[in-house]
Amino acid sequence: MTKPIIQFKHVQKRFGDNIIIPDLNFTVNQGEFVTILGSSGSGKTTTLKMINGLWQPSAGEILIDGQQISKLDQVKLRRHMGYVVQQIGLFPHMTIAENIAVVPKMLQWSHSKIDRRVKELLELVRLEPGVYANRYPQQLSGGQQQRVGVARALATNPPYVLFDEPFGALDALTRSELQQEIKRIHESLADKTFMFVTHDINEALFLGQRVMVMHKGQIVQFASPEVLVRHPATPFVEELLGTVQQNENLWRHQHD
Repeated sequence: MTKPIIQFKHVQKRFGDNIIIPDLNFTVNQGEFVTILGSSGSGKTTTLKMINGLWQPSAGEILIDGQQISKLDQVKLRRHMGYVVQQIGLFPHMTIAENIAVVPKMLQWSHSKIDRRVKELLELVRLEPGVYANRYPQQLSGGQQQRVGVARALATNPPYVLFDEPFGALDALTRSELQQEIKRIHESLADKTFMFVTHDINEALFLGQRVMVMHKGQIVQFASPEVLVRHPATPFVEELLGTVQQNENLWRHQHD
C-alpha cells in the first residue's frame, strides 16, 4: 500500500515580483526514488529547498508525512532529512569519520553508537573504514568525497534524502559508477524516499522510478521512465528525449 510522504498543494514561490513557481502540485510516496529533471531556471532546486525548509513557499502548503511543513521545527526537520549537494561541503579540518558524525554529535549520540554508525555507513558507500575513517577530505578523490557526502546525509537514518545535482562536477566514469551506487543504496534501504535533481536526462531515466519533468516552474510530465520514453506528454519532453545518446534498447537493458 502506497503512503504519501511528500505533498505539494498549490505551492507558489516568488522572489519579489518574479514568480519562479506559479502553482505546483504533486505527491511522492514513501520509498520512492523520484528524479526531478529540468534545465536551469526550471524550479527544480527551488522545489528541493522548499522540501528541506530552507525556503518557505509564498502560497499553498507542503506536507511532510501528513504534517504541514510550516508547523514543524525547521532545525529538527533538516537534521532528520539528508541533503547531498554538488559542492559536498566536507569540513577540511575534520577526518572523514568526524565529517560523517557531525549531526549525530549534535543530537548527542553516544560515542559507541556514532562509531558503529560511521563504520556501517563507510561500508555502505564502499569505502573501507580502516583505510578511510581517519583520512582528511583533501586525501580523497572527488568521487570518494561525494561518497562521504552521501554517507553523511544518511548518518541519522533519515526517512528522506534530497540530492541536488550531486554528480554534476564529476567525470563521466566516476559519475556512472556513483549512479550505480546510489541506485544500489536506495534498493538496500527499506522505505527511504530519495528525490534527486538533475539536468541530465540519462541520469534521470536510469535512477528514477518516476521522473518529474519541470519547465518554467511547472510539471509538464510526472511518470515512470517507460511512460516518459514511449509517451512524451509535451513537445518539450519530446525535445529532451531527443538529446538522449543511448538507444531505447540499451536503456531498457539498464532497467531490467
